[in-house]
Formats: sequence, structure tokens, C-alpha cells
Amino acid sequence: MRPSHAPVLLQLRKYHSSSSSRPPAESGGFARALAPGVQKREFWGWAFYDFANSGYTTVVLTTVFNTYFVSVVAAGQSWATLALTSALSLSYLLVMLTMPWLGAYADASQRKRRVLFISTAGCVVATAGLAGIGPGMVLAGLVALALSNYCYCVGESTIAAFLPELARPESLGRVSGWGWGFGYFGGMLALGLSLGVVSALSAKGFDAPVYVPFVMVLTAVIFAVSAIPSFLFLRERSPASHRRRHSALRQLFVAWQDINRNFIDFRGLLVCGAFYQAGIAVVITLAAVYATEAMGFTMAQTMLLVFVVNIAAAAGALAFGHVQDRIGHKKALGATLVVWVLMVVLAWQATDVRLFWLSAVLAGLCMGTSQSAGRAMVGALAPAGRLAEFYSLWTFAIQLAAVVGPFSYGLVTWLTGGNHRQALLFTGLFFVVGFLVLLKIDFARGVQLSDTYRVVNNSKNSREL
Repeated sequence: MRPSHAPVLLQLRKYHSSSSSRPPAESGGFARALAPGVQKREFWGWAFYDFANSGYTTVVLTTVFNTYFVSVVAAGQSWATLALTSALSLSYLLVMLTMPWLGAYADASQRKRRVLFISTAGCVVATAGLAGIGPGMVLAGLVALALSNYCYCVGESTIAAFLPELARPESLGRVSGWGWGFGYFGGMLALGLSLGVVSALSAKGFDAPVYVPFVMVLTAVIFAVSAIPSFLFLRERSPASHRRRHSALRQLFVAWQDINRNFIDFRGLLVCGAFYQAGIAVVITLAAVYATEAMGFTMAQTMLLVFVVNIAAAAGALAFGHVQDRIGHKKALGATLVVWVLMVVLAWQATDVRLFWLSAVLAGLCMGTSQSAGRAMVGALAPAGRLAEFYSLWTFAIQLAAVVGPFSYGLVTWLTGGNHRQALLFTGLFFVVGFLVLLKIDFARGVQLSDTYRVVNNSKNSREL
């Protein structure tokens, strides 16, 4: 029988004075940020997965294939953006329904690495399959895109569950930021090489149906090769929990009941994340479409734009992790949400290219910091032995956001006759609501509840033994 929220609060008062509190962040020191026994090569193996999969999001979802699908595969039809966002929304829905079960399975049987490998292989194969999509192949393109995105999301959730095993509790922000920031360099590598391919073939008179297949194969190869260190060096440190598993839908229902009773601040973080990640999902998925349709950018200009955004995102993630550990997770995330709102207003008003470039740089800075901050906050609130399960619930919130955000953008553009500026302004509401929800989260209480839950359950297990 699962404990109710009230007994946990009583145990919190009992253990609060005797349990060890989280120490303050140590100044400097790469090794001191890692958990005891974690080698540097293990961290780099973990970080290289961020490096590997960033090329997929940067090239496939943000820059090349989405604009290629809308303008070439679907021939610029008015329903093209809605079809693209609907296919992605379907893949996110499948992630929402299956990831809590996969997370519980990985925790119960200590098989995070297996889930990670299968999802990586699936994404690589499906991405390579996008190379075969030509003009008019709408259904095949949507199916291949949805499959690749599903596998990407499963891998992204699984790799994040390793973070609390690698970093000390007081260093979650900086270690998450290091990995996220390093990951953007992978996106820049894939984008830079893709830009070279596009420029070279365009100079010879070839159009998108010729050079996009080369870009898709190149992206798949970079993903596959760059992920190898993750499987060579990354270890599973959390023992198998042997927790009872249920069917996919039942597992989701049971997990939500447990969160609602025992982890109220993590529940608040899920709601907050669902809103602000909806806005981020729009930027990631449709930034290139907006630049093309609203600002008149060419493919080469759009790729350069995304390259600059990735530089800003890497800088933000690398630098802001230290700030997050110093000022606190909640304040750090709140600051980025305020800047997100400012970015939306600037981009909405931009008719001059310079103002649009400024908003793009702000988007990059916010993207790296807010995504890294969310991942670190989950690690701080997740109890030991249930890391994959909690990160799968975070993935559920993110994928819910990814369904609502891009779909609402596509719906607004359709209802307004293709007005991308109005759709972007509507997107700003997601960041505003996320900020308001964040204000109600008591993060210190959430950390204490997580620690107390672990202590109580360890004591219970000891008595049963």
C-alpha cells in the first residue's frame, strides 16, 4: 500500500533535524562536481550523448527537414504546417503513453543502457530513412519523421536519468549545464557540415530534393558515431528497484497518483514544465519555418540563423549552470522565463532583420539555460532508485508540451490565414503561465520530501528484511 501524503509530511518533521541537508555548492573543480567514484570519462560518455542527439534536433526538427517538408514535400499547401505539427504531436503522444512504463522497466531491471541503445538505433535508422522522402511523399515523410522523433524522445529521457548518478546534489545545475552546453556543439557540427553540403550543391544548381537526402544521411551518421562513447563508458549505478510494473496506461495512472500524494512540488514542476516547454517546442520545431515564412529567409540564411542560436544556447547552458547552483534552481528558471517573454515580444514586432537577430540570440541563451535548469531540477527532486521513472514523468510533461505547443501554433496559423506573427505572440502565453506556476513551487520542501521518502522507504525495507 502506497503511503499517503500526510504520513510523509509527519516523517519529514521527524527526520528534518537529523537528516543531512544538501551542502552548499563548492567553488570550482570539475572533479568535485562529480559524485564519488565517478570518473571523468564516464561524464564525457554521458555528455557525448547530448553531443550526438543535438544534431538530430538542430538539423531535422529545427532547420532542414521541417522547412523542406512544408515547402517541397507538401508543395507549400496551407495545411502543410498543420500536417507537420500533427505528425510530431502524434509521436509525442506515443511517448507520453509509453515512457512512464519504459522508465519503470529501466529502474526495476537496471536496463537504462538497453533502452538507450534501442532508442538510439531506431532514431538513426529512421533519420537515414528521411533521405528517401521526395516531393509528394507526404504520408511516408510524416511516418518516418514521427518514428525518428519518438525514438529521439525516449533516448533523451533515458540519458537524463543518469544525471543524478553522476553529479553531486549541490552540483546538478553545473553538470547538467556542461552536458547541455557541450551538446550544442554537436548540433553546430552537424549544422555546419550540412550547411557546407547545401552551399556546395546549391552553387552547382541543385535544389532541395537533391541536397536534403545527403543532409539526412550525414545527420544519422554523426548521431551514430558520436553516441559510441556513451555505450563504452557510461555505467548504471542505481541498483534494480524491482518495483512492481503495470501496463502502460496503468503505470501512468499509478505514477501520477504517487506524485500527487507524496511529491507535490515535483507535481508543480511538471505543470510548470508542461507550459514553458510548450513555448520552447514551438521555437525548436518552427523557428526555421517562421524565419522563412515571416522574415523571408533563404535556406542558407535560416541555417546560419540556427547556427548562431546554437552558439548562444551553448554559452548560456555552460555559464548559467554555475549561476543556477549559486542562486537556486527556482530563481534561475524564473529569470529565463522572463527573458523568454521578452524574446517573443521582440520577434513578434521585428520587421527589421537586426531586431529579429537579437531576438534569436536571446532565444538561444534562454533555450540552453531553461532546458538545462529543468533537467537539473528533476534530478534534485527525484528520489534515489526511481530516477528513470521520474525523468520519464518529466518527459511526459515535455511531450505534452510538444503536442500542445507546435499544434497550437499550426492551428493559429491556419485560423489566421497563415499569420505566423500572431501564432508566435500566442506562444508567449505559455511562458507567462509557466512563470506563474513556478512561483507557487516550494523547491526546498520538494528536496526534503524526496530525501525523507527515501529514508522512510529504506527503513521500511530494512524492517521487512
